[in-house]
Amino acid sequence: MKIRVPNNSAPLFDDVAVSNDDVSREKATGAYYTPDAVVRSLISWALRRPTDRLLDPSCGDGRFLSVHSNSVGVEQEPSACKIVHERVPGSLIHQGDFFSWASRTQERFDCAAGNPPFIRYQRFTGEVREAAQRLCEKHGAFFSSLSSSWAPFLVVTASLLKPGGRMAFVVPAEIGHAPYAAPVLEYMTKQFDCVQVIAVLNKLFPELSEDCWLLYADGFGGSTREVRFTPLEHFSFCARPPRGGLAVSLAEWKQWNGRLRPFLVSAEARELYSIAADSRRTRRLGDIARVGIGYVTGANDFFHLRPSTVDRLGVPRNLLHPAVRNGKSLANGCVDQACVKSWLAADEPIMLLRLSPESEVPAPVRRYLDSPAGRDARKTYKCRNRNPWYAVPDVTVPDGFLSYMSGDGPKLVSNGAGCVGTNSVHVVHLTNGIGMDRLMKLWTEPLTALSCEIEGHPLGGGMLKLEPREAARVMLSDTAIRTDKDRETIEDAVVALKRWRHYV
Repeated sequence: MKIRVPNNSAPLFDDVAVSNDDVSREKATGAYYTPDAVVRSLISWALRRPTDRLLDPSCGDGRFLSVHSNSVGVEQEPSACKIVHERVPGSLIHQGDFFSWASRTQERFDCAAGNPPFIRYQRFTGEVREAAQRLCEKHGAFFSSLSSSWAPFLVVTASLLKPGGRMAFVVPAEIGHAPYAAPVLEYMTKQFDCVQVIAVLNKLFPELSEDCWLLYADGFGGSTREVRFTPLEHFSFCARPPRGGLAVSLAEWKQWNGRLRPFLVSAEARELYSIAADSRRTRRLGDIARVGIGYVTGANDFFHLRPSTVDRLGVPRNLLHPAVRNGKSLANGCVDQACVKSWLAADEPIMLLRLSPESEVPAPVRRYLDSPAGRDARKTYKCRNRNPWYAVPDVTVPDGFLSYMSGDGPKLVSNGAGCVGTNSVHVVHLTNGIGMDRLMKLWTEPLTALSCEIEGHPLGGGMLKLEPREAARVMLSDTAIRTDKDRETIEDAVVALKRWRHYV
């Protein structure tokens, strides 16, 4: 493979061909490989000379390796390794787990580029995760068990660079908001002279719900006190990392809870938000209410009965309680007796079988518990790990409900009907005397909407998720934003963040 010597405008790589076979293979395997423009850009950013030794720690089908002949790849899947050898004859591929290989290799690299695997913590487990955490801790980066695989991938890859080395990678947009992403950026700023995060609005991978950004770091062995943050509407090939954006100091980044996402809105909006946060007129939701997840049955379809089923089985009404099953139940803005009556009239399965450990179990209920459905339910993880299995714990009647996944924004509604709520919604218990009517009025303020966007996090598909700890930080005030101009600035910031999570 011939390498072109770069000048001021030409990148240091050969062209990459993406065939129809590549596309078919992606669809068949569920693995979507990096687009050509991104591959060529990242390689161009990382390379300085034709002789640079490049590492791709998760080389997949070899797209990055095919651009630069002096490269080393690591890949766990044997079928992918075979594809790489077909695509790049004579390429050096280490088959196996990257973290195991990294702990043994003595080789150090001039640069690294690639697209690390996005394996969420539920599947990133066992010996692989333990090896990754040990390696990261050795280099001063500490990750919780909730970390996805890409984060330790980047840290360990950086540790294999020579002094002055560079790296350029695709990263999930979670680098802008996930708590486990903070150790990545902290490590990078302590190890590189320059760290840049490029946020891209239009999806790099249109077929995926996951938003992806880009990370560039230069000058391994140095350090920096800032992160260069560059938001882009579109991404197309560029031979050098894009210029412009914001120089976000580490101190300012930490003031925003280690999140870059707030820097997607205007400086004026951030200033207003900060002023409101410091105002005595502003309170946090956690100051006036306790927010938590609803109860967990372990077998929702078994424990929630339809009225017709109740009548057929003869279950006593005093053992049943109407329940909010999901966020759709909050769509009308209230949960009152009229809502419950409409659910019952539609024969919806909203009647929770509410038995305590001390409950005397009537014969009709005992027959239901011993039915085939009951025998299946008691085998589920939650049921078999509680005694008795049929007594659902942590069932309370809250003052209100809060949706935790939404498109337009989290909905807060009062619980006028005295319902209980499953773990598909958050339950809200007031703690200091404020009424739900007052709280719901505050919830409609633009400041609160912006706070939900900043404290919550995008989930893909246009959705915003608000965990209980995030909900507790949501700001409430109807006086902190005083002028129409300031209110418009806050509203524009809400629109901007919704746009960045692709909610239309």
